[in-house]
Amino acid sequence: MADKSKKNFFQRMGQTFKEVRQELKKAVWPSKEKLKNTSAVVLVVILFFAIFLGVISSGGRWILEKINFYDEVEPTYTTAATEVVAATEATTIAETEAAVEETEAVEETTVESEA
Repeated sequence: MADKSKKNFFQRMGQTFKEVRQELKKAVWPSKEKLKNTSAVVLVVILFFAIFLGVISSGGRWILEKINFYDEVEPTYTTAATEVVAATEATTIAETEAAVEETEAVEETTVESEA
């Protein structure tokens, strides 16, 4: 234990990497042919389950649509929002027309008082 505490950080890291390399040399690595075969099997299984789950999802959606699980209800806020916009536009137009009439009246009064 005392020996480890005397080693600096880089010596301990070097020792750790040496041990890792030794352990990796002991591992049994697959051949290229076996690696290709197992990779192909994994890809085929992934593809199979992707298709399988897609079919299940589509089938479930189709069944739920057939039993009218998804009722199409128009949200009420869209019509209310349309009415608010229309009322705001009408108010703005009425205010603009009133301002124009007031300006014309002031101009007429000014022209009459000058004459």
